[in-house]
Amino acid sequence: MHRLLQLTLAALSLLSASAADWPRFRGPNGDGSTAETGLPLKWDAGDIAWKTELPGPGSSSPIIVGGVMYLTCYSGYGSDVKEPGDMTRLRRHALCLNRADGSILWNKEIQADGPDQAYTGEYITMHGYASSTPVSDGVNVYFFFGPAGVHAYTLRGQELWQANVGEKAHKWGNGASPLLYKNLLIVNAALEGDNLVALDKTNGKVIWSVRGGLPASWNTPAIATIGGRDELIVNSSGKLHAFDPATGQELWTCRALRGAELCPSVTVHEGVAYVIGLPGAGGAMAVRAGGSGDVSDTHVLWELKIGSNVSSPVYHEGHLYWANDSRGIFHCVRAETGEEVFATPLSRERRNRVFASPILSEGRFYYVSRDQGTFVVAARPEFELLAQSPPLDSSVVNATPAVADGQFYLRSDRFVYCIGKRR
Repeated sequence: MHRLLQLTLAALSLLSASAADWPRFRGPNGDGSTAETGLPLKWDAGDIAWKTELPGPGSSSPIIVGGVMYLTCYSGYGSDVKEPGDMTRLRRHALCLNRADGSILWNKEIQADGPDQAYTGEYITMHGYASSTPVSDGVNVYFFFGPAGVHAYTLRGQELWQANVGEKAHKWGNGASPLLYKNLLIVNAALEGDNLVALDKTNGKVIWSVRGGLPASWNTPAIATIGGRDELIVNSSGKLHAFDPATGQELWTCRALRGAELCPSVTVHEGVAYVIGLPGAGGAMAVRAGGSGDVSDTHVLWELKIGSNVSSPVYHEGHLYWANDSRGIFHCVRAETGEEVFATPLSRERRNRVFASPILSEGRFYYVSRDQGTFVVAARPEFELLAQSPPLDSSVVNATPAVADGQFYLRSDRFVYCIGKRR
């Protein structure tokens, strides 16, 4: 009996939340920063604590809750460019892995009720069948699979509820990740149902919904707090929106960047929203939050023509940093004025594509490229490449990494890796 109790307590410890959790897209603060220390500066295949082959591809980031990891992938269709297969066999997977050794603890297969969008060519390994990162409150875990719906599970894999937030499918799939706010699960389903929706996290019932007005919105919403008021900020083509996250009431709007896909998340610091998008047609801008109505003439602080279409920006010590998705150009601008400080290639490769958003730890940025490895850059307004780690194999990396307990978690279109000392 005593031994059974010990095993039960050990299992509960494995799944319990801890201060080292990475419970959502871009970490605890949703901005890519972490208080974690001791992350490896450089690595190669010999520094992999474990490597697990996944049931299929995906671009979602892993999240960490206590002793386990959650992430998504898809299978049954699209693993071969020349012969993608039968779309009726497409399945999404909600996965739970043991952080100690990478073993898969549970695997939930999900099939969409309606039709999905077929794809060909380079859409393979970049499609959004499984690009949305799950989120956890330390008790349950929530997955968003676009037209296949929102699915909630206990940490041990017991299904709690599922909800349909839109059935439209896009050739690029979906990219926005869900966000927890108090008792609400907020989902940007602009692509699936032209819909921004807040669900009761306990049962999946709709608490509020905003329909229409979010064209090309692929980004995960951000929360800004200014003057004691919380604002839910969502970017869309031509307009930046702020809503009351508790009720869905629109608080203010502002003219904004235009683009066919606005993927980068808005970064918020001390009441200022920093927005980037496709260079040229989009660019970058800073907007002061806390307004009312149309604030286009009063709250825009600066605008630039440089930007990025995928990777999100990071604010650090008075500067805004980001990497261009198509050429790997690393940008630094002054956050107060938008003055460009530098724009330097991460490497000499002419097409070094960066889709992942960075991790900021101990004064350095970790940028994972699609196929050129990981670049570590000093987080200061003077470019310095501190280290470059080679690709771990021939698979492609589109996902933002996660960190916990001094370990670096990276997922590709084939594998998930734990880099660092074994726990």
